Amino acid sequence: MGFATALSGLKAASTNLQVTGNNIANSQTTGFKESRAEFADVYASSIGGVSKTQPGSGVKVTEVAQQFNQGNIESTQNSLDLAVSGNGFFVLADTVNLPDKNNPNAPVDPSVPSAYTRNGAFQLDSSGNVVNDKGQFLLAFAANGTSAAEGFSVGVFRPLTIDTAQGLPNATENINMKLNINAAAAVPPTAAFDPTDPLSYNNTTSVTTYDIQGNAHIASTYYVKTTTANEWDAYLFLDDYGITAGTPADPGPPSVAAGPSTVITPVNTPGTPMKLAFTSTGVLDTVNTVAATKVDFGAIDLSDIDPNISVDPMAFDLDFFGTTQFATPFSVNGLNQDGLPAGNLTGIDVDATGVVFARYSNGGSKALGQVALARFQSNQSLAKLGDTSWAQTSSSGSPIYGAAGDNNFGGIQSSALEGSNVDLSEQLVKLIIAQQAYQANSQTITTEKTLIQTILNA
Repeated sequence: MGFATALSGLKAASTNLQVTGNNIANSQTTGFKESRAEFADVYASSIGGVSKTQPGSGVKVTEVAQQFNQGNIESTQNSLDLAVSGNGFFVLADTVNLPDKNNPNAPVDPSVPSAYTRNGAFQLDSSGNVVNDKGQFLLAFAANGTSAAEGFSVGVFRPLTIDTAQGLPNATENINMKLNINAAAAVPPTAAFDPTDPLSYNNTTSVTTYDIQGNAHIASTYYVKTTTANEWDAYLFLDDYGITAGTPADPGPPSVAAGPSTVITPVNTPGTPMKLAFTSTGVLDTVNTVAATKVDFGAIDLSDIDPNISVDPMAFDLDFFGTTQFATPFSVNGLNQDGLPAGNLTGIDVDATGVVFARYSNGGSKALGQVALARFQSNQSLAKLGDTSWAQTSSSGSPIYGAAGDNNFGGIQSSALEGSNVDLSEQLVKLIIAQQAYQANSQTITTEKTLIQTILNA
């Protein structure tokens, strides 16, 4: 019986040595979680139970339990290197359902997760998919649109794909101006407005706008003080062609609704001016005598400006909200528009919530998806697959999916990797202890052998 007890001790000590050695071997493995050998004593059982004087029958290994405490996070130079700080696993799939490039608007079946990992060392494959070194796909929640504000479909998995095609242009829909028009300015000396004559207007502003193909068009606005107190004329030109908003379909607030009656006049010929009226306190009161702060220009046929352009008509509004008339020099406090030309992919950004943005040279960005995270009721019950990945089991419970920072999930850090959580100095101490245990159990066998030999020689 002594031999069996000692052999169980040798086996347990050997397992402990293997576990400790495996921890040491993976002290530099990204996303690795150290293991701990857990033991239980063994007693021979009978109908009468275990006697008070019965010695134990040895030891057995009950579990090699992985420890999912946080590893150190180290910075890298790759924006697709991701680290989870806190609870959660990246979601992987061996095969995925990709959109049909010939029919990009067709519905796509959700991809099915097959593994979970803390190793966030990802890269692009030849098709632009984000994969790990085994070729497994990183899954993300599908974007509902092109911006993060439109949200993501949590639980609807798509392979995270980086589109290297050109960023699509956006047609200008809004021009916003926040100005101060000098209340102390004099009426221009030249009575008839002419954009080529600086003596016929007080000030001008310009901004580059874009049509649906990304062609640039300069929108210039000229401001002329009238003889009526606190009232100015504002003329809009697009590529030096005068633009008239036309007759509003509904003259009531909150805006001037211009339909297809938008008129384009010949080059350098002004259209009908917009009337900017201010209160006696200098606050913008009306535009075109309507209680609003913007004018809508719709159905601008660009072929009337450039016969070489064949695109959908432009339609945008010119918003003067916040414009004032004070006795200070003319100033532009805000001037912007929301159109974009075509652009090339310049980089990838991943924020702390896992939202992946593509950045383009035109200054635009597009939300490609949100990195999916999973958590379990029992991490230690996950099945070990190797390659620092795990699979769910009946004991681990079903995965709970969510986004970084929500519902007890940790945050995601881009250009960083989570290192192994192995404390090398601690493991070396454990190695010495396991070695001593192995030697002590070997000594038990030697002693047992000596006693038996003594009895046989008696």
